[in-house]
Amino acid sequence: MVEQSDRAPLLDWEEVPPGQPPPSGPSLEPADSVGSDPQRCRPQGWEGAGLGWPSSPGAPGGGTAVRGRSPRSPSTQAGPEGDAGATDEEGDCAFTGLSVKERRVTEWEEKDQIVAVFVVTFDTRSGNMVEWCLPQDVNLEGVEFKSMASGSHRIANDFIYFRKGCYFGLACFANMPVESELERGARMKSVGILSPSYTLLYRYMHFLENQVRHQLQCPGQYSPLEAFYEDKKAVLPSGGNGLVTACPTSALGTMVNRCMHPEMKITHPAGCMSQFIRFFGEQIMVLWKFALLRKRILIFSPPPVGVVCYRVYCCCCLANVSIPGIGASVPEFRPFFYINVADITALETELSYVACTTEKIFEEKKELYDVYIDNQNVKTHRESLQPLLRINNADREKYRKLSEQRQLLLYSQEVDGDCTSNEEDLFILFFMEQNNRIFQTLLEVAGSADPTLTAEHVRAMGLDPQGDRGFLVDLLEVYGIDVMLVIDNPCCPQRCFGDLM
Repeated sequence: MVEQSDRAPLLDWEEVPPGQPPPSGPSLEPADSVGSDPQRCRPQGWEGAGLGWPSSPGAPGGGTAVRGRSPRSPSTQAGPEGDAGATDEEGDCAFTGLSVKERRVTEWEEKDQIVAVFVVTFDTRSGNMVEWCLPQDVNLEGVEFKSMASGSHRIANDFIYFRKGCYFGLACFANMPVESELERGARMKSVGILSPSYTLLYRYMHFLENQVRHQLQCPGQYSPLEAFYEDKKAVLPSGGNGLVTACPTSALGTMVNRCMHPEMKITHPAGCMSQFIRFFGEQIMVLWKFALLRKRILIFSPPPVGVVCYRVYCCCCLANVSIPGIGASVPEFRPFFYINVADITALETELSYVACTTEKIFEEKKELYDVYIDNQNVKTHRESLQPLLRINNADREKYRKLSEQRQLLLYSQEVDGDCTSNEEDLFILFFMEQNNRIFQTLLEVAGSADPTLTAEHVRAMGLDPQGDRGFLVDLLEVYGIDVMLVIDNPCCPQRCFGDLM
């Protein structure tokens, strides 16, 4: 079978009426391609009837007694945006065994909610500026810098995920040489969109890539963008808060219990998660702990920033937990994606986030972050967190098991032709199961007649009784779990108790 490309033509767009078969010619998503290519796992209804963009879907020391404390910013979501996931048409892509009812809930969530479309250009006299947008009265202050990252003049093209108030954005950037003294030999533009959720933005990546090339070659021709906005614009509820009504919790309950991990809804190159883990190596276990503790994590990298946005998303996936109730009292752990100096005021009030930037000045603003990552160098200026930077034997063992599972998967794919599993599923499930084991043990101990967490419990959770003691103390406090942590000091085998409250 020859796999068809899902890149859409530049200007063609034809919406097929319901019940009418799609036009002849290459389809955007071959029916049997999902199982053969993990990268192409998409939610049901992803395939668009039109050719321009997808159509709308159907819907360390002595013992310590730790008393938990609830942080100020509650959230009931476990993982990036609390996504419960989705499935493909055959039900075997992201999850197996989803019922028809669950699929309908998934479809209910998968709605197009484009609140703005815009074109940003670099003007040699004025700098970055919004050239055109719809609707015309939308507040796009700061988007001209979010959608064209600092340092982008050095690269030919890029894509950027970002956050604008309560909305998320995706912009595609391109830089084209031109013979123009006025433009100083280069024309740079970005075409982007805003939505209340980042999980559907991937649908329009190729459309935006095509449109930014079109804007570079034919500046001022906005008719495809106008038609796109008219088709995809969001119908937001009244109240002016810009929030789209969420799917009812009761309807999602079954899905959360049945589905073990959220789908990688953000567009990513094949092996995004595996590349992320191979890039950081054993340090992935350090990032995992910071993610579970809901720390403020900032990743620095020069352009291009697109792949770094993927790392932001992957960091969030490390903290997924599927046990009901866990995470209700901790700060929300949504990705901010790309940030710049214009976001400083907003970051000052954030209790937990993951973001990336191309601006080195952020390293000096230590009050804005807990963990700073420069290339593969993970560091923290907070003395209380510095012990977590040390990789212990339990961390190495977990990384060994992770690498071993990956090798077994690759062998299975090569020898047995197993195309139903992929590395993304493996890595996300690995950390979710690890997190579930930790919290399940903590909840069982907390609910027992003797709520004492011993070294045996800690080992059963896959942690090091001594090396992970500080991590456990912080974890119990952050999540408000009321247990007594008792670990013998190897030098002084007496037990000490202390109340954190």
